[in-house]
Amino acid sequence: MKKVVLITGASSGIGKAIALHLSEKNYTVYGTSRNPKPESCLPFQMVALDVQDQDSINKAVGYIIERENQIDVLINNAGVGITGPMEETPLSEVENAMNTNFYGPLRVLQAVLPHMRKRKSGRVVNITSIAGYMGLPYRGIYSASKGALEIATEAYRMECAHLNIHFSNVAPGDFATNIAAGRFHAPVNENGDYAKGYAHTLKLIDEHVDDGNDPKEVAEKIAEILKEKNPGIHYKVGSFLQKFSIVLKKILPEKRYEKMLKKHYGL
Repeated sequence: MKKVVLITGASSGIGKAIALHLSEKNYTVYGTSRNPKPESCLPFQMVALDVQDQDSINKAVGYIIERENQIDVLINNAGVGITGPMEETPLSEVENAMNTNFYGPLRVLQAVLPHMRKRKSGRVVNITSIAGYMGLPYRGIYSASKGALEIATEAYRMECAHLNIHFSNVAPGDFATNIAAGRFHAPVNENGDYAKGYAHTLKLIDEHVDDGNDPKEVAEKIAEILKEKNPGIHYKVGSFLQKFSIVLKKILPEKRYEKMLKKHYGL
């Protein structure tokens, strides 16, 4: 019997790459977005789901359960980008980012876990970010939202282990996607104290995304994880330097690491 996979945020970027790749690997895939467009050429079905709306989530999960009677794999991928100085970022935008990137996956889990628990079987992969391992300047809210999901996953993993439900994180680095198009950018205040550093950081971020690898790399890693009998907790996918930055944070003195980051961002 084919495994049934639910992937949030599958209309583009990493989510779509995962959905396409797992469809090729003979999984039955359901992707989601807030307002899916009919695309007859896709090898998977798109379902309407807003991770900020529990009723929308329950309706989507109910639809899949009615059709398939199970959800074997949940991949929490839906997320939003956000940049800006911590002081100048509107709290309404902070709340929106946390609502999508952190509370969103928790809402989806509340709808899906009862079905996995009933079958005493399931896999959950939360898509976080290498940025979630460190507080990056002018990306602090994004780092915090992804870091929170990393930590929450560790707790879920221990709590659900006896139910044969396995949790893992996959933290991508920079990949060539359209995330920048939907990212909230706090405006650069030309007369403010953060103008120079923030403008420089925005340029770096856009360059990293434009030069990023194919998101299929993330999809291939997830396919490997789903084959593992006892999957690990944390996986990183990205360039050597991006992954090595996490290692450096563990081994370098804190101020030395901070100095390295500041130099990288021209601060």
